[in-house]
Amino acid sequence: MADTLSAPANAEIQEGEDSVTTDSVTADSVTADSGIADAVTAPMPDLEERIVEALKTIYDPEIPVSIYELGLIYDIDVRGDHTVGIRMTLTSPACPVAGSLPGEVEMKVAGVDGVDACEVDLVWDPEWNPEMMSEAAQLELGFF
Repeated sequence: MADTLSAPANAEIQEGEDSVTTDSVTADSVTADSGIADAVTAPMPDLEERIVEALKTIYDPEIPVSIYELGLIYDIDVRGDHTVGIRMTLTSPACPVAGSLPGEVEMKVAGVDGVDACEVDLVWDPEWNPEMMSEAAQLELGFF
């Protein structure tokens, strides 16, 4: 037996047809056993949130804190064409991972579901300083 849909008040039902025409579908107008209600009520995590979560998995090898919590990510630009621009810095121009960390960021972000490509722009202005770290990072590193 097919899943059952309950028709909302504004539905038009044509005699002899199996379809229902309505102005809109809401979670209230769909029975739970149809499966559609779950899709309507379960929001997909925001793309930028998923990107931030990916960035939080990347660590400066000399500091036990993610580059996101360190404040090294200055901007995340999610574009309509499913590409992402990341503007970031390093703790210093002499950082030993200056050659590899931007590439790691690019690969991790490009691997996020919903992202087709990522471009990383490494910048030195404004210059990074410890005040750019999140409160959690400052606590982790003993700044309080």
